[in-house]
Amino acid sequence: MGKRAKRGKAETVALPMAARVAIGAVAVAALGYGLLSGPESAEPIRKPAAHQALASSTPVYVAAPAHASAPAPAPAPAPIPTPAPLVEPPKAADGPGAFVRQVVDYASHQAPGTVIVDTKNTFLYFVLNDTQALRYGIGVGREGFTWSGEQTVARKTEWPDWRPPAEMLVRQPYLPRFMAGGPGNPLGARAMYLGETEFRIHGTNKPDTIGKRVSSGCIRLTNDDVVDLYERVKVGAKVIVLPAVAPSPGPKVAEVQ
Repeated sequence: MGKRAKRGKAETVALPMAARVAIGAVAVAALGYGLLSGPESAEPIRKPAAHQALASSTPVYVAAPAHASAPAPAPAPAPIPTPAPLVEPPKAADGPGAFVRQVVDYASHQAPGTVIVDTKNTFLYFVLNDTQALRYGIGVGREGFTWSGEQTVARKTEWPDWRPPAEMLVRQPYLPRFMAGGPGNPLGARAMYLGETEFRIHGTNKPDTIGKRVSSGCIRLTNDDVVDLYERVKVGAKVIVLPAVAPSPGPKVAEVQ
């Protein structure tokens, strides 16, 4: 083989080798360029500091927003105490409702402690002051036995005995001549004798006669009411008996039933 032929064979062998080297160099260069060049927006990952990592792992509690509460209502004013009554509260009487013992407005202009008997309306008033009185329901004298005028309380007796007057025994001879004091006695639990007469303000064992005209001139109350009045009335107190219709000529001898 000549020199020309050997040189051509060497070039033929050397060319492919050079091409392979060149291709490898290009590949290495492309790989290096790809590694060196990345997206401009990419940032390196940084490891957080220890205190930052601790803070991020700790739960955070957020207080709920405070809402304005409605103002508390003003305290209610203290109740004004009711003044005490002038006398004890009225108690229920045995008679109808109108005759229950009670304090009423009554302008009498009489001294406190005066007793006023309203024969027409069957009420007795115990004067408390210029404008008030304690009112009681009463039974009064039947027709022909009513009277009016002024007397005083001469004496007072608890559970009085009863001796019917002679005039009553003439009309009613079956009556006892004497009856000891007690629940069955017609004079009841108490009696207040008026002046030198036989008229009395007294109790009764027949409470259904309150508000009626049934006596022989005496003024009767239920036993509960006469006990209450007895404790209030003083010996010497004035008693005014108002006329039922027209002025009476004068008191008659009482006949108690």
